[in-house]
Amino acid sequence: MTSQEIRAKFLKFFKSKGHTIISSASLIPSETDPTVLFTTAGMHPLVPYLLGEDHPGGRRVANSQKCIRTGDIDEVGDESHLTFFEMLGNWSFGDYFKKETIEWSFEFLTSPKWLGIDSKRITITVFEGNQDAPCDEESAKIWQSLGIPKEKIFYKGREDNWWGPAGAIGPCGPDTEMFINGTEIWNDVFMEYNKTAEGKFEPLKQKNVDTGMGLERIAMVMQGVSSVYETDLFAPVVAKIKSQILNLKSNEKSIRIIADHIKASVFIIADGVITSNVGRGYVLRRLIRRAVRHGKLLGIEKDFTKEIAEVVVDIYKEHYPEVKNNESRIMNELENEEKRFKKTLERGLKEFEKNVDPFILFTTYGFPIELTQELAKEKGIEVNIGKFNEQLKQHQEFSRTASAGMFKGGLADASKQTTKYHTATHLLLSGLRKILGDDTIQKGSNITAERLRFDFNYSQKMTDEQIKKVEDLVNQKIQEKIPVEMIEMPKEEALKKVKISFDASKYSGIVKIYKIDDFSVELCGGPHVANTGELGRFKIIKEEASSAGVRRIKAVLE
Repeated sequence: MTSQEIRAKFLKFFKSKGHTIISSASLIPSETDPTVLFTTAGMHPLVPYLLGEDHPGGRRVANSQKCIRTGDIDEVGDESHLTFFEMLGNWSFGDYFKKETIEWSFEFLTSPKWLGIDSKRITITVFEGNQDAPCDEESAKIWQSLGIPKEKIFYKGREDNWWGPAGAIGPCGPDTEMFINGTEIWNDVFMEYNKTAEGKFEPLKQKNVDTGMGLERIAMVMQGVSSVYETDLFAPVVAKIKSQILNLKSNEKSIRIIADHIKASVFIIADGVITSNVGRGYVLRRLIRRAVRHGKLLGIEKDFTKEIAEVVVDIYKEHYPEVKNNESRIMNELENEEKRFKKTLERGLKEFEKNVDPFILFTTYGFPIELTQELAKEKGIEVNIGKFNEQLKQHQEFSRTASAGMFKGGLADASKQTTKYHTATHLLLSGLRKILGDDTIQKGSNITAERLRFDFNYSQKMTDEQIKKVEDLVNQKIQEKIPVEMIEMPKEEALKKVKISFDASKYSGIVKIYKIDDFSVELCGGPHVANTGELGRFKIIKEEASSAGVRRIKAVLE
């Protein structure tokens, strides 16, 4: 049975039980929920309705939800752990409860009309109880009434049979889980409680049901294979990866990590995330870079992430059209990040062989700490993560202090909007140099949260055409959503790399280079955004004389 057939059968089954079929929510949670970076489960977007709001689809809904979980990233590559997966789920918002839920789970799994799995293959776990909730004897008795013998029903604690909340607070409760051949395939959660900010578990005003069946795992069972990577959701991706390996190196785990990480990246980018050094963008960057590194381990020398992503898009384009609709952006983001990381990887690996210092690798070569840990583990070396975190904390504090002092006269503050304007001045200077000539340099600046004021050497008034060309060039770089990269290195080495520096004499020792692709490469110590796409539309509102041979531009971000 194909994965598409399984998904379709699941939705058809629950539609026959009075459920409204709803679309998958985005992988990016609502801005009103700051507790998690990604949608981690099918119930996550439905929390308001579990708490009592009326759902437009009624009190019974079902869907196939896109999910991202990064907590098990080190387990990716075994038989069943994934970063991106689909969760087939059905929900009751204060409608049916344990009896109907368990009976329907059993029917869908075992009825010849649906999946037709032999019930003798199924084992069950239920919650054993603790100080917050009693032992779930009710679920155990329902399973027994359906023919599951006592000896195949096991009682487990909170770690195994309690689900939620999705973030720090929210709906949660005991669950009963179904296993086939030792693999968990379905989880029926009975959401009776709400975890408060104080850590208390209070009864919800309505009893809810939240179930989750991993499509990849049930496909593994139905297709008679031993891992999710052998199912039709992964087999074409794995085959494409293997076709890239020219020197016949074979490392099954690396192949699986690439397949998982590129698939997850495709869906994350499709839902609007771009690579950066913080938050979701950092998770995306880590996934892509980890995939590229494992490609290197396999001996894949050419750029390959786009070709793998094309296969992923082809598998999912019918059910999740957003991956096809955003294909161009997905490919550009993968290609750009792969090229950037290959340069970083080459420098970092050389340094790693000489010096396994995670702080130097991170601050000087942009080497992710997770990658250093991985490489060190392969060599039997233990990384002192506590020391790294302490060094990083001190480094960040020093950077903040230095930036505040260095830019006191230029930046009004280090607020988010002022930071955007500061980053825009880098683009403006590079734009001016492109249009007016490479001898154009900065002569001063004053930046607030409302506007930027920028002085530069030029002997005559700029024409309207020149102003428009500069403005268009800056906006082009904003629209390209270019990551703003920071590299630290000795001043002498840095001066060989930068295109322009406002006043190199005020820098000493280890300095920062801020790089916006090859368009802008400058020495700087101030705050910057992670990506030019954050800036908005750049508009020059005035160009005037400042002093003899110096012009002044005032500009805003709209």
